[in-house]
Amino acid sequence: MKIKVLVTDDHQLFREGLVNLLFSAPDIEVVAEAVDGKDAIKKVSHFKPDVLLIDIAMPNMNGIEATRELKEKMPEIKIIALSMHSEKQYVKGILEAGADGYLLKNCTYQQLTDAIKSVHAGKKYLSTDITTMIINGYLEPSKNDSEGISTLSKREKEIFILYAEGKSTREISEKLFISVKTVGTHKQHIFEKLNLKSNSDLIKYAIKKGLIQLD
Repeated sequence: MKIKVLVTDDHQLFREGLVNLLFSAPDIEVVAEAVDGKDAIKKVSHFKPDVLLIDIAMPNMNGIEATRELKEKMPEIKIIALSMHSEKQYVKGILEAGADGYLLKNCTYQQLTDAIKSVHAGKKYLSTDITTMIINGYLEPSKNDSEGISTLSKREKEIFILYAEGKSTREISEKLFISVKTVGTHKQHIFEKLNLKSNSDLIKYAIKKGLIQLD
């Protein structure tokens, strides 16, 4: 029986190239394509793939958020991050979200098919560069961010993302139907928990964690 794969990437040319490449694999079948994290969650629910290939930096919902949500709802699905990013914040973010593998987009066809087969068999698969990073201890949290975003409450995370997307305190207040003062209090707590000093710091933090991307 062929391994059913769903390919998720916001770049159509890369996505189509990947689908065409996997078409030649005798034991792998691409059952669907998705353009972002939200689309991936919907397609996974409908097509029930064995393995999800997902990019990290995507609009609407990135790969880290989608992986976290999918693993909570469907822990049996195997997820491989296929990204151009080798920075530790991206690797750490999606592996902590539950991804079973991590490949860079410059990987070979053989590495890609090996990764799909490995995670489908219940194993983890990391590219050589990523494995080296882990061995060298680069995934250890920094002193200033030992727990990071996980220390925020649900409401604080919501406000954090809105500020990161460039919303003003007034806009957040109106969107969430809470007072400007309440938004300000949440913002102060966010800054204290994440050791941030300005909105600029907040946006940089969000980008590094893969929570938002620059257009």
